[in-house]
Amino acid sequence: MISKSLRIWFVIHFAIDIIFAIPLLLVPVPFLTILGWTAVDPYAACLVGAALMGIGIESYLGRNAGIEAFQGMLNLKIIWSVTAIIGILLTMITAYKPWGAWLLLAAFIPFNIIWIYYRLQLRQKS
Repeated sequence: MISKSLRIWFVIHFAIDIIFAIPLLLVPVPFLTILGWTAVDPYAACLVGAALMGIGIESYLGRNAGIEAFQGMLNLKIIWSVTAIIGILLTMITAYKPWGAWLLLAAFIPFNIIWIYYRLQLRQKS
């Protein structure tokens, strides 16, 4: 009932989340400085890293789950990506625009579209 492509997207999402989560948890200031941030709150960066770690690992662990688990995870991913997009855009409008923020936006928008697409697909199946 769950498409192979959605399961693959969950694994891809896991990998991307972990790639960003590890440096945010271990070396937040140098990592975000490389991405263009001039001011870094290491506590906030670590919290984002922890959120990415949690969502990413659950994506991997739940990749073989049933429809109800996928519906819940897709809801979480949609809420997370929409609010992240809004937060990034508001910050870029009202504050400063490190080039890394464009990279984050470029990651969150396509994933949000993917998650909404698959959530609508699952709604039709249930």
